[in-house]
Amino acid sequence: MSLFRPAIDRTAAYVPGEQPQESGWVKLNTNENPYPPSPRVADAIAAATSRLNIYPDPLGTSFRKAAAGLFGLDADWILPANGSDENLTILLRAFIDPGDVVLSPYPSYILYETLAGLQDGRYERLVLNPDWSWDFDAIAARVANAKLVFVPNPNSPSGNRWSDEDLLKLLPPHGILVVDEAYGDFCDQPHRMELLHRPEGKRIVVTRTLSKSYSLAGLRLGFAVAHPELIAGMRKIKESYNCDGLALAGGEAAILDQAWMLENRRKVLATRARLTSRLREAGFHVVDSQANFVWATHPAGGHKAIYESLKSNRVLVRYMRFPGALAGKTGDESIVDGLRITVGTDPQVDRFLEVLASRSA
Repeated sequence: MSLFRPAIDRTAAYVPGEQPQESGWVKLNTNENPYPPSPRVADAIAAATSRLNIYPDPLGTSFRKAAAGLFGLDADWILPANGSDENLTILLRAFIDPGDVVLSPYPSYILYETLAGLQDGRYERLVLNPDWSWDFDAIAARVANAKLVFVPNPNSPSGNRWSDEDLLKLLPPHGILVVDEAYGDFCDQPHRMELLHRPEGKRIVVTRTLSKSYSLAGLRLGFAVAHPELIAGMRKIKESYNCDGLALAGGEAAILDQAWMLENRRKVLATRARLTSRLREAGFHVVDSQANFVWATHPAGGHKAIYESLKSNRVLVRYMRFPGALAGKTGDESIVDGLRITVGTDPQVDRFLEVLASRSA
C-alpha cells in the first residue's frame, strides 16, 4: 500500500530535456540562450556573497522594482519565484481544489498537466487544430467550466503566438487565465502587459522567466505579473525565502542591462530566420516561430530516427511525440511528432545543418 496521496501515485513525473554533463555537445534541445548573461550579473552576484550569512529580502523588493519598471508598473504587481515553474505551482495551490478543472492547449508544455495532477485537479487538454489554431466552438463549454487555464504564448513546441483577442476567449468566466510568456522577449512585438489593463485583466496572470532571454537558466528566477490583489494572495503561498539573495541580485542586474539582452535577442532572431530558411530548403515544414526555437516536421516522417542520428554525432535536439493530438483520429493516426530545435549560435546551427545534411548525402 502506497504512503503517497493518490494524486501523487497516479501522476506521471515530468521529464526535462537531456542535460549531458560532459563537454563536446552541440546542445539545441532545452531552449537555453546560447549567449552569456550580462557581465553585470557576475559582478552583482559577487557583491551579494558578502551577505550569505543573512536571509534574503523575502519580498525581493529591489528585484520587483526593476521588473515592474520594464512594464511601467508598481512593484506590488510583481511576484518573484524560484524559476517561472514555481509560480505555476503557486497558482495551482492558490486556485485549485480537488476536482477543479484545469485546461491548457495540446500539444504544448506538458508540465501543466503534471502540476495539475499533483494538486488533484481535473486536467483536460484543449486539442489544437493542425495549424496550431483554436477550435473555439469545440472548447467553449470546457472553458466556461474551468477554474484555471494555462496558455503559453508563444506556445511550445510550435513557437506560434496567439493574439490578445484569442487569449481573452480562453478566460474562464469564474476563473483565472495564466499567460505563460517564457519566450515573450523573442516575439517580433513583445508583450507589454496590455492584457492586464483590459477590463478582464484582474483575472489574468502573466508569468515570465529570466532563463531564456536573459541567459540565466542556471540561476532559477522568474516572476509573475498581475493585479496587486492577486499578487497579495499568491504571496501567502510562496515559501518564506523562495528566492535566494544571489539569484535576486543577479536577476536585477540582468534586467537593468536591457542593451545586453536586446543585442543577444537580435542575434537569436537573425539565426532563427536563417535556420528556418535552411530547414525549409531541406524539405522540412517549419512553423513561423516567435520564440528561440523552431518546430520542424518532414513529410516523410522519421523524426525519431533523425533525432537519434543527430545524437550519435553529439548534436542534441528535442524529439517530441504527442499522442491524441489530432482530433477525430485514433491510434497512430492521432499522433503528432517532430523536432523542436533551439536556436543556437551560428557555429552551433552550422554544425547541426552539416550533420542533418550528411544523413541524405
